[in-house]
Amino acid sequence: MVHNSWAIVIAGGKGEQLSAEATIPYLYLNGKPVLTYSLQAFERCPEIDGVILIVDKERIESVTGMVQMFGCSKVKKLMPAAVHRQGSVISALKELDEEVKVVTIHDTSRPCITAEMISETVKAAKRYGSGVAAVALKDYVKEVEKGLTVKNSFEDISLWSVQSPQTFKKDVLLKGYEALAKKKIQTEDDSLAYEKTKESVHLVESKPLNIKIRTVDDLSSLTKLLKS
Repeated sequence: MVHNSWAIVIAGGKGEQLSAEATIPYLYLNGKPVLTYSLQAFERCPEIDGVILIVDKERIESVTGMVQMFGCSKVKKLMPAAVHRQGSVISALKELDEEVKVVTIHDTSRPCITAEMISETVKAAKRYGSGVAAVALKDYVKEVEKGLTVKNSFEDISLWSVQSPQTFKKDVLLKGYEALAKKKIQTEDDSLAYEKTKESVHLVESKPLNIKIRTVDDLSSLTKLLKS
């Protein structure tokens, strides 16, 4: 069976903001906008047939030019970001044709993904129903209460930190998000929505460098790492 695989790439909304004045995907990282790193990785990935790009409404025109400038021909549609990331994902899922069976979702604030990493998540989703990039936590993990008092310690449990890209069977993921919406639950973790369908989430080992830019320090550190 041929799986038509598309991606939903998030480059807008509150979750992609560094501050009220700065949106992460449009900051420059070693001479080019952060979002172009992700788009070019999807461009090189043979498993991906097309991309829906989520951007802030007021940036649609400028991003259209950016997409053309950097040769991102797989970007077939730009959609305005909803108030919450979850709303953006649901709207984009509903825009996909029936022929699309597998969908990869990625936040452009993680610019260090590779075409190979995307491919691994797609292959896992075709085999298991899901493929979520994640890294094993090497250190001991503590649950803390207010005042930084330790409540619980986790030593013998294998804990993983999930990232993006995350790839799923499209129809199953949409059902999961619809279930969350009925309960008025908001999440920025697509795999949580998938879990709500009672399907198992399959992890794909990622790289520690696949960090999410959340602060100015993250951007500065990543700039230095990429230069080296």
